[in-house]
Amino acid sequence: MSPEIALVDCDSFFVSCEQLVNPSLLNKPVCVASNNDGCVVARSKEAKQLGIKMGMPVFMAKKEFPQAIYLSGNMNLYGDISDRVMTKLKEFSPVVEVYSIDEAFLDLTGLRRMYRKDYFKIAIDIRKTIKEEVGVPVSIGVSSTKVLAKLASEKAKKADGVYRIGFREITEELKKTDIAEIWGIGKNTTALLNKYGIRTAYQLTIIDDTRISKLLGKKGIELKQELTGNSIYPVSDKYVPPKSIQKTSSFAKFTSDESYIRNSLNYHAHRACRKLRSRGLKTKTIGIMLRTKDFKVYYQKSQLIQPTDFEFEAQEVIKIIFPDIFIPDIIYRSSGVIFEDLTEQTQLSLFSSVQQNFKTSKLSSAWDKLEDKYGRGIIFNSVPNNFI
Repeated sequence: MSPEIALVDCDSFFVSCEQLVNPSLLNKPVCVASNNDGCVVARSKEAKQLGIKMGMPVFMAKKEFPQAIYLSGNMNLYGDISDRVMTKLKEFSPVVEVYSIDEAFLDLTGLRRMYRKDYFKIAIDIRKTIKEEVGVPVSIGVSSTKVLAKLASEKAKKADGVYRIGFREITEELKKTDIAEIWGIGKNTTALLNKYGIRTAYQLTIIDDTRISKLLGKKGIELKQELTGNSIYPVSDKYVPPKSIQKTSSFAKFTSDESYIRNSLNYHAHRACRKLRSRGLKTKTIGIMLRTKDFKVYYQKSQLIQPTDFEFEAQEVIKIIFPDIFIPDIIYRSSGVIFEDLTEQTQLSLFSSVQQNFKTSKLSSAWDKLEDKYGRGIIFNSVPNNFI
């Protein structure tokens, strides 16, 4: 049985999330900015039609397109809605590979019998369900490999939201696809391939493996296989832990208020610890970052004797290293917390206490449950003097 893979891609995801919670933004030119409002990272269809480019500096966009609406990114909101989308996708397929905050691969192989419909119609049902039950639009590409599914998802954005490249259509699709449109081929690789007369995806598939290997190495041969319908990269729901977790945000106003900045770092630590616990991880290195009004970055970190996933322990470390980088006379624009050296280790060190670990585990679990039920910020976050 040949594999059948779907790529679900949320359309203009950050903008769609903002429109979901604020319907007055629908059918308007809306842009979402990156951290520190540096550049445009998401645009509504109307903003694209105005001519606003992805990655355009916000100050330039505002000057050239003042009629558009510019919003600071809200990663908490986007993360929550992403979780809802991914949860819903897992109701359709037992194997879902979350590729990014707004993309996921689904293994649909063999599901035609269960749903009693072809793969194209299954994809239509998925798209309809996500829109109706989560509230954001998605585009879905379906094919026999990840690379072809990615190509199909891009074509779906220009079609009716769902596009399938069947085995018989592969050759014709690749003949009309520029090599630059293929997933994994960047500007430099495109220029290299163009230099040797390779301008379409189809032309890449008819070159012998020896030549491809010289040009692109092993990845090039794997790409050729994927483009010809032979799956090299199967969909996998195996969890790969991240190397680090980072939580940052800009201040509402530039500030040098020490208390305000400390509180922002404590809040980031809480968000990062929640993410650690949700993934069964602990951190052995805690770092903090302050970015000045002039974009100069100050950073300090500390290694822990015992890995942790608990806010009060992380905040105690922040309290110790904060004076190393905070300068009262400087005005700051943003702050952040970075957890590194992540581990699943649960073994206690000689310096740890079984009773203390039990206490922190129970408290953090109760904290998470309360926030899940009543929302973030329901508990005032303050480190007790005698807790640690």
